[in-house]
Amino acid sequence: MRHACLLLAALAGPVSASAADADSLVRDALAAEAKFDSKTALNFFLQADAARPGDSLLLQKIARQYSDLTLDTPDVAEKARHCTLALDYAQRAVAADPKDPVNVLSLAISYGKLGTYSDTRTKIEYSRLVREHAERALALNANYDYAHHVLGRWHYEIASLGAATRFFVRLVYGNLPAASTAEAVTHLRRAVELSPQLPAHRVELGFALLADGQRAAAGQAFAQALALPQREKYDEEAWRRAREALAKLR
Repeated sequence: MRHACLLLAALAGPVSASAADADSLVRDALAAEAKFDSKTALNFFLQADAARPGDSLLLQKIARQYSDLTLDTPDVAEKARHCTLALDYAQRAVAADPKDPVNVLSLAISYGKLGTYSDTRTKIEYSRLVREHAERALALNANYDYAHHVLGRWHYEIASLGAATRFFVRLVYGNLPAASTAEAVTHLRRAVELSPQLPAHRVELGFALLADGQRAAAGQAFAQALALPQREKYDEEAWRRAREALAKLR
């Protein structure tokens, strides 16, 4: 919401014809984004970017739409293509404004999602970059809930790697940075404290608690997430994972 206001504020006041067009396009894009219509939002944001090239907020929004479009297709190659484009625009957003924590975290998220569709070496390289950029975002804003979210998820996923995978990583690529489930719980609890209305934070907290051996607390976090209304497009996928985890806990 804060970035929506910034986008609109940046377009206020006396403007040229192309910038005025961008104003209207951004309003349409934000309305589509609020309805989780990533395809329509992307189209409007791309047009606004053509009218106002180099605007870091627009570049970050485009990266977000490409990332969210992965939820709209079952095709793995198409998902990978969207992730590649999301990473490109996230890199451009950071180049335009490297001090904006949202831009920096967008880069972390893009590396993480693209790593899902990459080979093992690339997955490991990107995993390092996820942590690096999530920590950078948190250094820029210690109260950025999604930076805590991403860093918390990174900790429990890396800490939960099996012995065979860890041995392979050490043998071929060298060690990953240290990770712990306790650190994951700390970050995700903070994300929930900062934005308790967001289901995804509670879902990831549930998985962190599960990885930390706190089964009862994990079940409670999943149930709380499922009781909240949808706030983000990703919430439906988060709820699916929470339901599956709850079923296994019973």
